[in-house]
Amino acid sequence: MMLLVDAGNTRIKWALSDPRRAMPGGWLQQGAVERAEVATLLQAWSAMAVPAAGMQVCVSNVAGPALRDSLQAILQEAFGPRVIVEWFASTAERAGVRNGYRHPGQLGCDRFAAAIGARTLFPDQELLVATCGTATTIDLLSAAGVFEGGMILPGFGTMATSLALNTAQLPRIDGAGPPEQVFADNTVDAIVSGCIAAQVGAIEHALAQRRLARPQARVRCLLAGGAGVLLAPYLALGDTPLEKVDNLVLVGLQTVMNHGR
Repeated sequence: MMLLVDAGNTRIKWALSDPRRAMPGGWLQQGAVERAEVATLLQAWSAMAVPAAGMQVCVSNVAGPALRDSLQAILQEAFGPRVIVEWFASTAERAGVRNGYRHPGQLGCDRFAAAIGARTLFPDQELLVATCGTATTIDLLSAAGVFEGGMILPGFGTMATSLALNTAQLPRIDGAGPPEQVFADNTVDAIVSGCIAAQVGAIEHALAQRRLARPQARVRCLLAGGAGVLLAPYLALGDTPLEKVDNLVLVGLQTVMNHGR
């Protein structure tokens, strides 16, 4: 069995996978907790039946060494002190994807894993991968499997929170829904509308730039992350297919474990 863990800045998502299953995803179990609730993972993981060969574990962690230490301790308590954990890191090439970053190790491991997951789901296609979480990342993966680079900007929630924290007269927008009109007639909706426009505009700009550079390329846009559902109705991508996908990082880790080194 394989335990796959995506430790992000806000949430920790995990899935239990059977390596004998060829289909990406199709988890035996899965779950997610807020980062502050990491200790609750022990109960979920301790209840898993560990095969005689042991549990294979692969973790993508972008939330720093303190969370890594917490996860390591929980994994050891759940599966025994000799559990072997791969702390996934970006390298020059892995599982059929070449890393085009100037310094490959500096690419966020979650972005590299997501690129691997994207290519697993949509092989041999040119992909624009927009992951909308605490940060929004917009990455380009060529049909040949080269991670060509990307953009990073504050995520939807981070943008809105930044306005509330740094501008005395503006309210927080926790739980606010999509505005009824683009040019809002109240401040909360105006903030939401502006943040949506910034996120959508960045994705559309990235796609436009790729079309200018390679007019003949057929690009597919993948939209992932917690804010993806909110943004999808506002994207105007023309004839570019838009796919809403979940758990790209976990799919990438699954591919890595099945592919080997």
